[in-house]
Amino acid sequence: MSKRTALVTGASRGIGRACAHALATSGYRVVLAARSADKLEEAASSLRENGAETFVVAIDLADSESIAAGITKAAKEFGRIDILVNNAGVTKDGLAVRMKKVDWDTVLQTNLSGSFFAIQQVLPGMMRERWGRIVNISSVVAEMGNPGQANYVASKAGLIGLTKSLAHELGSRNITVNAVAPGFIGTDMTHGLSDELKQKMIDQTPLKRMGTPEDIAAAVRFLVSDEAAFITGHVLDVNGGIHM
Repeated sequence: MSKRTALVTGASRGIGRACAHALATSGYRVVLAARSADKLEEAASSLRENGAETFVVAIDLADSESIAAGITKAAKEFGRIDILVNNAGVTKDGLAVRMKKVDWDTVLQTNLSGSFFAIQQVLPGMMRERWGRIVNISSVVAEMGNPGQANYVASKAGLIGLTKSLAHELGSRNITVNAVAPGFIGTDMTHGLSDELKQKMIDQTPLKRMGTPEDIAAAVRFLVSDEAAFITGHVLDVNGGIHM
């Protein structure tokens, strides 16, 4: 069987970059996708130095035409996309009473609609091959809520609903659809938080530490593997126990 190809969105940093690295070192060909081609090239070069087959494609997840063009380009390079990791996400935090429409729309379009349209683009190939793995990166806040993040929480909760619906729809084609719900992870997105808030989150986490991007990447690597072939429609919590 030819080597399988994985496409990871938001792959230029943080969780996405860790996922791309974990999959590349496990023998998959990896397409790294994000808005910034320069940052993607930097991430891809470190993988190529270790012998990985990688391809970089610039995609704006808030733009369905950009998604279609980017995934078409990637599929032409590697033949088809066997694995999709929907990781790209943005935040535009604010209290609901004052949240601007543009901030609501941007977050939902990128995090939820962008993931859906990326799935639509890879499905024809997966259905023809009768094999596929889709992993949506949700969040612990999708399960427990978070003040000041109505848009982000709604988008990540929507991913869980999307995951379960597609698992029903695609199971007969041997395509699994699962979600990973990270807890408090040390990434650029959390770097700007105050030390006080970080410590508060750590205190609330039974394992008493922040998670790492590699913790999430390990869960993704398992869910796309043959060992996880009988798992679909599942939300895997990787949160240190902060929500059970």
